[in-house]
Amino acid sequence: MKQHFPLKNVQQEKRIYRNRVFIAVGIVVFFLLLLVSRYAYLQIAHYDEFSTASDQNRIRLQPLAPARGYIYDRNGVLLADNYPVFSATISRADVKDIYDTVKRLIPILALTQEDIERFSSRIKTSKKTERVALKLNLTETDIAKFSEVKFQFPGVNIETQMTRYYPHGELFAHVIGYVGRINDKELKSIDKDLYAGTNLIGKIGVEKSYEDLLHGVPGNESVEADAHGNVLRNLGRKDPVRGNDLYLSIDYGLQVVATEQLAGRRGAIVALNPKTGEILALVSSPSFNPNLFVTGISNTDYSALRDNLDQPLYNRAVQGAYPPGSTIKPMFGLGGIHYGYVDWATAISDPGYFTLPGDSHRFRDHKKSGHGAVNMHKAQVVSCDTYFYVLSYRMGIEKMNAWMRQFGFSEKTGVDLPSESTGLYPNPDWKMRTRKSKWMKGETISVSIGQGAFTATPLQLAMATAITANQGSHITPHVLRESHGAKPYKVHNAPDGKIQFNGQPEDWIKMRDAMVDVIQTGTGRGIRTPMYQIAGKTGTAQVKSIAQGKKYNEALLTERQLDHGLFVGFAPAENPDIAIAVVWENGKHGGSAAQLARPMFDYWLLTRKKNPIRPATHQISGGLMTAGIKPGELPSDINPVTADANTTNQPQSAQPATQTVPSTAPSTSSQPVESE
Repeated sequence: MKQHFPLKNVQQEKRIYRNRVFIAVGIVVFFLLLLVSRYAYLQIAHYDEFSTASDQNRIRLQPLAPARGYIYDRNGVLLADNYPVFSATISRADVKDIYDTVKRLIPILALTQEDIERFSSRIKTSKKTERVALKLNLTETDIAKFSEVKFQFPGVNIETQMTRYYPHGELFAHVIGYVGRINDKELKSIDKDLYAGTNLIGKIGVEKSYEDLLHGVPGNESVEADAHGNVLRNLGRKDPVRGNDLYLSIDYGLQVVATEQLAGRRGAIVALNPKTGEILALVSSPSFNPNLFVTGISNTDYSALRDNLDQPLYNRAVQGAYPPGSTIKPMFGLGGIHYGYVDWATAISDPGYFTLPGDSHRFRDHKKSGHGAVNMHKAQVVSCDTYFYVLSYRMGIEKMNAWMRQFGFSEKTGVDLPSESTGLYPNPDWKMRTRKSKWMKGETISVSIGQGAFTATPLQLAMATAITANQGSHITPHVLRESHGAKPYKVHNAPDGKIQFNGQPEDWIKMRDAMVDVIQTGTGRGIRTPMYQIAGKTGTAQVKSIAQGKKYNEALLTERQLDHGLFVGFAPAENPDIAIAVVWENGKHGGSAAQLARPMFDYWLLTRKKNPIRPATHQISGGLMTAGIKPGELPSDINPVTADANTTNQPQSAQPATQTVPSTAPSTSSQPVESE
């Protein structure tokens, strides 16, 4: 049976086709309009915003860390140098999962937990385009391992960075200090723009005190990078500004001599120019190697330093608080003259002890039989304790305190080194505030000879001695002599005040003459010399208490229970160029401490100009030339000399821990004994 199909409807097919075309064209037009509107949105309405974002993906502004300023001694000997190390860095902009990347890098770069923790702290506060150091001071093995797999770690690069090196190691550790990695606490306080790209900051010493001068100003460079963070080309550069070069007042040769005197001993030596306040030498013994701290000290090395009974990390010269013993008798004697309680003719009869009225307790003199008739001059020469017991009883602790503070006791000296101790000159208010008890008259007697609760730092003793040498002109100790660089800084090198003194100008001369006789015929006669005159005062500070009526028996004491030996002095006596304070822990006698000062006087006054001590290798500093400073542009009287900065012994990698050092102030007794 045949089927019949209807005839084809051409008009209907055309209409359907036309409708489909219109719909298709409408869809195309709609999407074209959508595309155009989006294009207009991106290219017209928000052109600036998205153009910047596009450039940021392609063009990076990378910070350039400034080179740290060099540190020299007064003669141009290089004390703190810069040298390059390889570091692994990570850019946040090029790494999607930072912590996964770090995890995969652990076996390749031998990362420690400390490395990871430090990186985690820094990456949180860094800018997106900043390259943050993951590990400093990479070894050749680290670099070789990473090079093999670098393609797996886009955004991770090996870069060269400058770090610190101290060519003389322990010699200047407590003066210069060291730099170390920026920790969490420092991250919260520093200017992050100023420290962009920088991993190190001054921790102690000059490195910390003058961080703002030494650090410099960072620069930046604009680079074009691919999708993997690899730099394709440089587009522009703003060079960083290097930190200032610092010239210290420290003399390399004198520092060597002072260090040799304390070799194998615990103690401190400070030498000053009494006319300017410049610190010529500052030694704390034992010392430590600051290079260990630069890129992070290992736990083993730090534990060895921290747990060392001799406390090498402790700066005894600035922080150590010791009973000053008889070294303060010249200053105290001038106080008696100032208040009119004694003059140079005032004499007492010394039976070998002193008792307070109505009290049977005897405050002994170091000479059991006494010194007979004693005036001020003789009291200084033979160090008669009884004379000063009597003077303190007349004068009273309040006036003693007011007078001695003018010499800087119980106050910070203002030295340009951190963590300075104030020491203590006790008084009734202090005792009531700290010990909740009243002041006893016997305590005044102890304080008069630098015992009891009275403590002072070696730096304070040096400053007080310099003020005495200056006939009352006050100076502020400082280690910075000159600063050269982009940041202007002026150092004050002159007396900055005068002690209020009601006596006569010749009283200072008479006290100087008494101190000269201490060296010529008195307790310091072991260091007298015909070459020049030394004015000085010895002192002995008691460590272990002695009961009333008992005799000091050195043979029964351990080495650390022996008395401290102290000495202060200046020379030439008539026109002082140098003032020295020596504290020899457990050195037994002040005369022993004086023996340590004599070679320093000899070097400074007799040897320094004709045969100065210099580092083994004599050459113009490489750092000096890098700094763009020519020898002819050095400060006056500076001859550029440096040691060969051998950098083969690289610092170990770890983070320095916080230093916690107990006080070295020895125990005191109400039974002061002065043994010169």
